[in-house]
Amino acid sequence: MGEKVVSLREAERGLKPHFVLVHGIGGGGWCWYKIRCLMENSGYRVSCVDLRSAGIDQTHADSVLSFDDYNKPLMDFMSALPDNEQIILVGHSAGGLSVTEATHKFAKKIRLVVYVAATMLKLGYMTDEDVKDGVPDLSEYGDVYELGFGLGPDQPPTSALVKKEYQRKIIYHLSPHEDSTLAAMLLRPGPIKAIQNARFVAVADEDHNVDKVPRIYIKTTYDRVVKPEQQAAMIKRWPPNDVYVLDSDHSPFFSTPFLLFGLLVKAVASFGFGLNHL
Repeated sequence: MGEKVVSLREAERGLKPHFVLVHGIGGGGWCWYKIRCLMENSGYRVSCVDLRSAGIDQTHADSVLSFDDYNKPLMDFMSALPDNEQIILVGHSAGGLSVTEATHKFAKKIRLVVYVAATMLKLGYMTDEDVKDGVPDLSEYGDVYELGFGLGPDQPPTSALVKKEYQRKIIYHLSPHEDSTLAAMLLRPGPIKAIQNARFVAVADEDHNVDKVPRIYIKTTYDRVVKPEQQAAMIKRWPPNDVYVLDSDHSPFFSTPFLLFGLLVKAVASFGFGLNHL
C-alpha cells in the first residue's frame, strides 16, 4: 500500500522516475554516459554512483578489502534519499551485488531493480554454486588479468584489471571503437577480494524484505563476461518478475544504448509509473 501511495504522489507532482545507475567492477559512473544523456534529454532524473576505488573515487583498490567498504558510496546515497522517494535501481555486471545489498537494506526506497548482464544472487557468494553462476570465467582467453597483491605476494590478489589487449575482445566486442578506447583510458583495477566477500543476510520484516521489490533481468545474448548460461542459471534460481533480452555484448550501454534505454523505460512503465509521466 505504501509503495502505491508514493508512486501516486510522484505522479501527482508530475515527477518522472529517478534512475540510480551502478557500474560493474573496474568501471565507474562514466560507463553510463550515453544512457544518462538519453534519460536526461527525456526528462528523467538520473544519478550515477561511483563505488569505492571506482570512477573519480581516489581510493586504491588494493586497500578496499571488504564489500561493505566497496559498496559504502551506494549505501550512503540510499540512506540520504528522502523516506518518501522510491528510485529505480539499475546494476550492471558486479553492480548486481551492490544493488542486491541495497535492496536488502532499503527495500522501501526502491520501486524496481533492474539487473543488466548482472550478478543476481539473493545472498551473494554463499555457496560454490553462487560462485559458478556469478563469477566470470575468462580462462579460455588466457592470462587476461593484471593482479594487485595489497596484502603481500604470498596472499590472494586484492585487485584485478583486464589487460588492455583483451578488453575489447572480451568486454566490448560489439561496441563502437570510440567507446572501447574511452574505456581503456578510464577502467581501473577492481577490488576483487572485497567483491568476492559479498554476502548478505535476508531479513523477513516488511522494511527489508528483498523479495517485495520487483526485479527485471536484462539478458545480453553475446556476453563474453557473464555468459548467457550463467545469466540463465541465476534467473532460474532467483526468478525475477520479467526477463528482457538484448542482442549485445557485456556492455549494452555502449553497444545498444537506444535499445537499453527503451527497455529501462518499458520496465518502469510496467511497474507503477503511468505512461503519461514517461
